[in-house]
Amino acid sequence: MSAASGSPVRLVVASANPVKLRAVEAGVRAAMPDDEVAIDSVPVDSGVSEQPATDVETVLGAENRARAARDARPEGDYWFGVEGGVQDSSRGMLTFAWIVVVDRAGRVGRARSAAFVLPEAVAEKVRGGMELGHADDEVFGRTDSKRRDGAIGLLTGGALDRAGLYAPAVTAAMIPFLNPELYPVGDG
Repeated sequence: MSAASGSPVRLVVASANPVKLRAVEAGVRAAMPDDEVAIDSVPVDSGVSEQPATDVETVLGAENRARAARDARPEGDYWFGVEGGVQDSSRGMLTFAWIVVVDRAGRVGRARSAAFVLPEAVAEKVRGGMELGHADDEVFGRTDSKRRDGAIGLLTGGALDRAGLYAPAVTAAMIPFLNPELYPVGDG
């Protein structure tokens, strides 16, 4: 899995959000512990709502970001789209993230983070059109929480932060690259 000639594996994350960069770095290091990695970021548009409101819209945003990052920074080895989303359920509004990874060959890896139910005070604001990070800031009296610990960090008192929630999904999204014989190029 290492890049050619002992060079670091070049990871391009389709965001400048430090949470997403930390999650990708931690998740890839867990998946590829023997490889040196270099991480770069390129902010790109998701092509979906600022706050994706369904599982389908969220994964589409992650896919769009990964492919746009590949177009913007073709010198990478892997391109990552990380998209946080929400979806109403019978138990309340869930929040989660989708991770999509593409490589030079066109192989695609996808995984979703764990989901949890948002407090109704936050969910109401999101249903009213507010992006989750802004709703968190308003309810919890914070600034820019989506670039820090996120809703999960605020609700767990820092026991788990947003990067920690996303990193295992990044590792899971790397499965097709760790097992290429089981995941043909262009599958899905």
